[in-house]
Amino acid sequence: MTIDQISVFVENNLGRLAEVTRILGDAGVDLRAMSIADTTDFGILRLIVDDPARATDILRSAGCVVSVTQVLAISLADVPGSLARVLGILAGENISVEYAYAFITRKKDDAYVIFRVEDNERAVGVFAKHGVKTASSGELFDL
Repeated sequence: MTIDQISVFVENNLGRLAEVTRILGDAGVDLRAMSIADTTDFGILRLIVDDPARATDILRSAGCVVSVTQVLAISLADVPGSLARVLGILAGENISVEYAYAFITRKKDDAYVIFRVEDNERAVGVFAKHGVKTASSGELFDL
């Protein structure tokens, strides 16, 4: 089960990140997770939102360069070693992680992590085999 992640090319200029998030906020788009990776000149803002298609249209209309990527979301016990266990499972099955980021929810006792892996379908099967729960985008917004 994959979810849509929006990636936005963001110039590394004062206030640009604020502008992009304001555009989404003004349009009533709800953010669930966010990550930004930057260089000297630009960054890639990765977002999990409640309505990816609408958010993509809004950002493109505002002149942003946007792409949509399929990623996996998992839930795991919020205890030391949980993430290491999941990463060990992926490594043991020879599934490479391109990037990952965690996010906060209102639900206690669970943590949530977004993964971009080389083979989503295979990773979903591996997670199921090892009892790692994947989450849909709908589930993420019900937390």
